[in-house]
Amino acid sequence: MKLPKPPGAYRRFAERFPKAARHYEQFSEATISEGPLDERSARLVKLAVAVGARQEGAVHSAVRKGLSTGLKAEEMLQVAALAMPTIGLPSGVAAMTWIETALSEAGT
Repeated sequence: MKLPKPPGAYRRFAERFPKAARHYEQFSEATISEGPLDERSARLVKLAVAVGARQEGAVHSAVRKGLSTGLKAEEMLQVAALAMPTIGLPSGVAAMTWIETALSEAGT
């Protein structure tokens, strides 16, 4: 799968610390490829974790990567809705806004 171009902050990190970036990317790929979940499911889980952790940048990243694996906008927005009873309505709405922003930036 071809991932989207990472944001500028990550590219600057990778330029400054290429070995660390390479190891991070290998670790991230291994967590997806070595388990029983298919990539689509893994991308939904990663989005859910980002939503639950209230990590806006990670939500944006998960949306970009999810789109590259064929996830639909409605599927990703449902992740925020599913999280609401657990993380609270305000946090869930914030996550939905982050997802919508990332979708808009991606042109969907």
